[in-house]
Amino acid sequence: MDRYEELNLEAVSTEPLAERPSNVHISNFGSVCPAQANVGSFIDSLPNILVGRDIKRVIEAIVSARQQDLPVIFCYGAHVVKVGLAPVIIELITQGVLTSIATNGAGAIHDVEIALAGHTSEDVAVALPSGRFGMAKETSEFINAAAQQAYQEEIGLGTATARQIANSDGEHIELSILAAAYQQQIPATVHVALGTDINHIHPSADGAAIGAGSLRDFRIFAHQVTKLRDGGVIIVAGSAVVLPLIIEKSLAVVRNLGHKIGGFTGVNLDFTKQYRSALNPVARAGEFGGEGITLIGHHEINIPLIAASVLEKLS
Repeated sequence: MDRYEELNLEAVSTEPLAERPSNVHISNFGSVCPAQANVGSFIDSLPNILVGRDIKRVIEAIVSARQQDLPVIFCYGAHVVKVGLAPVIIELITQGVLTSIATNGAGAIHDVEIALAGHTSEDVAVALPSGRFGMAKETSEFINAAAQQAYQEEIGLGTATARQIANSDGEHIELSILAAAYQQQIPATVHVALGTDINHIHPSADGAAIGAGSLRDFRIFAHQVTKLRDGGVIIVAGSAVVLPLIIEKSLAVVRNLGHKIGGFTGVNLDFTKQYRSALNPVARAGEFGGEGITLIGHHEINIPLIAASVLEKLS
């Protein structure tokens, strides 16, 4: 049998194109950015569609938050430091855009190495087989000493590390994100998973000191989360596990204590989609009556674009 019965389409109902809902309209199209334009003009020239729309929403949320004296909490993984963004983050700190920062243990390690030596990011593939990976003496002794100070003084690990960098004779202190936070007197917290960082494999590591300092930092961070209401912003950049989980547990405890947070913007900036950062803070922001935005792309491009546009608008 070579012929089969076909569906008869004669009775298909149609509608005028003018009356049909459409997702794309020319009003959302991009435009050619004028020569010698400023960053704001470039951002405005982007299509108001998909990521072009999303990056505008992130910028406006940050600008609006600071204009209302609401918090902008920036949580970043080590990758942000490794791709050379310290000067950008430091400018956002010194200009009062970021109201607190949080990083993981690796973020603190790279920050210390940049401040002390001007270079970081060991070649793991080369050093691991020979047993030399993670054995830099100065890095680990510096951070482990900061942990001891935090333990003795009952302060956060981030504060102790940031203070120690700021007061050190490092040749590149001006490129330390943690030191900038300390100098501007905003909270800088370091959130550690024991056994994940190179300073943990050195004899100077004290689990009690590291754990106590990092737990105190969790409580400092959670206090910042109590301010996330009606327009605040929380951003995660380049952390797949630790910082999203810190955000989740902070939201849990501050709500348990009766703090009426909500209506904030949760932003995830990463170069690949991750399960936990898609939830915390993106999905959680929506659950708390706010807005969640994910921007997938290279940190070394997206973050400077956002920072330059925010600084331009606030100026």
